[in-house]
Amino acid sequence: MKVLGTVLVAVSLLLLLPSAWGSEASHTCVFQTLSEPDHKFCRGELEVIYPEVGDVSCSYIPKCQGYRQKLSQEWGKPRVRFPWAKKNKKYVLVMVDPDSPNRANPKHRFWRHWLVSDILGSDLRVGKIKGKVLTDYSPPKPPRYSGYHRYQFRLYRQPAQKTIALSPEDKESLGAWDLKDFVEDFGLGHPVASTQFLTKNHMD
Repeated sequence: MKVLGTVLVAVSLLLLLPSAWGSEASHTCVFQTLSEPDHKFCRGELEVIYPEVGDVSCSYIPKCQGYRQKLSQEWGKPRVRFPWAKKNKKYVLVMVDPDSPNRANPKHRFWRHWLVSDILGSDLRVGKIKGKVLTDYSPPKPPRYSGYHRYQFRLYRQPAQKTIALSPEDKESLGAWDLKDFVEDFGLGHPVASTQFLTKNHMD
């Protein structure tokens, strides 16, 4: 009887272990770093900071803890910080989705999610995006079954005495935005820093 009792206790403990492991695992959320070539886009130490998770630059947004759903439905605009910004210079911040409606057929590529000009470098150093809002922030909302989307942040130095504006046509539509023309029209040149994160629909 004593042996049988010992066996029963051992079996009970073994049955409890998986649930304990599962419970511990459910509290662990790993933000996986982007693989090549997506990782190459990240340069200049640009930080994109959301509540609860911190800097999501150059990473996948995991599904655990409801992070993808919160990103799409609850969280507002992130803090964007560039520690190397020149205090007295102005910058232009662009946030776009180059994978709209999906990465295989991005016919609406460079869907504009956020566009702000006249950002002072002193504000940018501490993550305050204050300036002229040309496109209000729109959270990432990838369609179901469209796979991962890249959400890219591009930071440009704004030429002195240059007023940045959208054309009437661009104001009417967020999708299929000609980012290249916009950059060339205002002489923005190459981004001084850029980063991105990848996420998909929270139901997928």
